Amino acid sequence: MSNISIVGTGYVGLTAGACFAHLGHNVVCADIDEVKVERLLTGKLPIFEEGLEELVNEGLESGRLNFVVGAASAVDQAQVTFLCVPTPQHEDGSADISYIEAAVIEIAPALQKKSVVVNKSTVPVGSNRVVFDSLNRSDITVVSNPEFLREGSAVQDFLNPDRIVIGAEDQESALKVASLYDNLDAPIVVTDPVSAETIKYAANAFLVTKLSFVNSIAAVCESVGANVDAVMEGLGHDRRIGSGYLRPGPGWGGSCFPKDTRSLLQMAGQAGYDFRFLDVAVEVNDEQFDRVANKVRKAAGGQLNNQRIAVWGLTFKAGTDDLRDSPSIAIIDRLLEGGATVCAYDPMVSEICPPLDAAVKLASSPLDACNDAHVLVVLTEWDDYKNVNPAEVAKRLNRLAVVDARNLLDRFSWESDGFEYLGIGR
Repeated sequence: MSNISIVGTGYVGLTAGACFAHLGHNVVCADIDEVKVERLLTGKLPIFEEGLEELVNEGLESGRLNFVVGAASAVDQAQVTFLCVPTPQHEDGSADISYIEAAVIEIAPALQKKSVVVNKSTVPVGSNRVVFDSLNRSDITVVSNPEFLREGSAVQDFLNPDRIVIGAEDQESALKVASLYDNLDAPIVVTDPVSAETIKYAANAFLVTKLSFVNSIAAVCESVGANVDAVMEGLGHDRRIGSGYLRPGPGWGGSCFPKDTRSLLQMAGQAGYDFRFLDVAVEVNDEQFDRVANKVRKAAGGQLNNQRIAVWGLTFKAGTDDLRDSPSIAIIDRLLEGGATVCAYDPMVSEICPPLDAAVKLASSPLDACNDAHVLVVLTEWDDYKNVNPAEVAKRLNRLAVVDARNLLDRFSWESDGFEYLGIGR
């Protein structure tokens, strides 16, 4: 059992803190937001993440998890301190590490001698050295331990990881961080800090290129009359490829993929490498947003002006309340630019807030979103949508047309109720 401090209580910090407490460690999580800390101390979470609320309350009840205001007050008893603060983007795509630097300067005087500081945030390659220099303490070591958490399944990913990556300059520090995960059954990759930081970016870059490839194949399937579901099933059985991330959709987004992709492109450019392969994956993703918007235009009779569009799904994926870089938002923006009006329903979105356009109206149910609409568009893969009776939807719509950008609905059921059905790659 170790004493751990976590600086930052966003998706990564809160999940890491709750999970480390669940594994038996004593954890203190720090944040600068006093109201947020007060709510966390009562078990009220600022985000939705399956299983996380239960773990936070478990940690509070056991006494192994605590929340405090201010990073310095969290680290004085910690053997290992994790930096889990935001790294937003500059306009040029580079990551802003000013929050990390500020946190390091705050905690440096309070850290125990010979303790370890861990970069858990996704940071530019070379940040390990930046943190070490900012600490200005030769007795403190800095380790890179990138997170590989998917929103919507972050708890599951933390407790059942594919791998644990640790980047350290010395073996003792690497072993200290690795020991925190002793109760987990996962391979541990120990390498240097720069390689560890690069692994995180490389993993996300590979996944976005795979997703863009699948959406490109879906477009080919539509052109030649193939069924993308059968094509992907055949592809997924190839052990060299695997079945993960082979589902077509409206495009990729979220808090990690777009930001990390832009950051990697910016870093590669600064290092003198033109990463054209990744550039094309980004272009293909933007084209996918256009392609889905054009499907809606086609379903509406060829034009969007004065057409009312019902949208099911606003978050970038099911299982989260996150709207950051959501494909749904990108597609809705294109519909609004075309002159359409939009009424949307999402089980996790209860009010209009950025980046959601103020022109969008929110409905209280999937059926209410369909009232007087000309086209229904499915943009997020919430399972609840599969259970909506198409006959009931038909009573609400002015035009029986559905664009299923997630291939979520039972096509034959909807077509048997008179709908024109447009999927992806079908």
